[in-house]
Amino acid sequence: MFFNDRDTIIRLTPEWTGERLPDGRPMVSKDILRRMRNITFEEAWAPLWDRGYRNNWECSFKVTSPGTILVGRAVTAVMVPRRPDLDKVLMDIGTKEEGHKGFFNQWVIDNLVEDDVVVVDLYDKIFEGTYVGGNLSTAIRTRTKTGGAVIWGGVRDLQQIEEMDHFQIFYRGTDPTGIGNCSMTGYNMPCRIGQAICMPGDVVLGTVSGVIFIPAHLAETVVVRAEKNHVRDIFGFDRLKSGTYTTAQIDRLWTVAMMEDFLDWFAKDPRAEGYRHLTWEEEMEESRKAEQDEQRPNR
Repeated sequence: MFFNDRDTIIRLTPEWTGERLPDGRPMVSKDILRRMRNITFEEAWAPLWDRGYRNNWECSFKVTSPGTILVGRAVTAVMVPRRPDLDKVLMDIGTKEEGHKGFFNQWVIDNLVEDDVVVVDLYDKIFEGTYVGGNLSTAIRTRTKTGGAVIWGGVRDLQQIEEMDHFQIFYRGTDPTGIGNCSMTGYNMPCRIGQAICMPGDVVLGTVSGVIFIPAHLAETVVVRAEKNHVRDIFGFDRLKSGTYTTAQIDRLWTVAMMEDFLDWFAKDPRAEGYRHLTWEEEMEESRKAEQDEQRPNR
């Protein structure tokens, strides 16, 4: 066990039961990643909060590409202030035992694959804390295709980075110095980003609101709940505009008749076409049960 250890990653993510990447990280499907791009920060936050995940987001960032959504699977790195004796041990393990080349940040970036997002705790270091510049950002963009980075620290060559299309970095500040006077103690290990914690393989969702780290085993749940909210809102707005239902009716548990109205609309309206992979048996059963409970005589 040390840097990017497959067995350790698997032990740290036991609730994931699906396919894994070669390094052991949960491999959330491309379809879920694609659909994740269409949901909001708050829609991702709500189901996590409801399940007790209260430390999974951070909002205090600058961005290199305003308006660009960042989605991908987390590759984590943990940096600490340099201590010479520890630094030598870590460098020897990485270079002599594991075959890495260059500085610590290059070890991580050289091993990225498509759909990865680099997530780095650089302990809010800006001076000599620039995890990437123009060259390494280009390498991230090339290797991940649609990825980027979340850096609790700095970047350099900001002008060059901002010119990259379809690329996003969330970062804390800029400085012309290169990275230095720091060491890496963790690679694909639990990683603190401000008030949040990120695990290797988490789905990273970065929007104008901030960054949220979605546990891999909850990614599909988060996406489905968000998509259902989206399409129900389209229907609900229509029915409110037409005066068919009141806001009180729309905002509460829908009756069976309302669910039947919705399902008829869902099957026919072109705006629902992109959501027809969703199923509604659970919601219909909930409405039926509520009506049955209301009809039972009080004893």
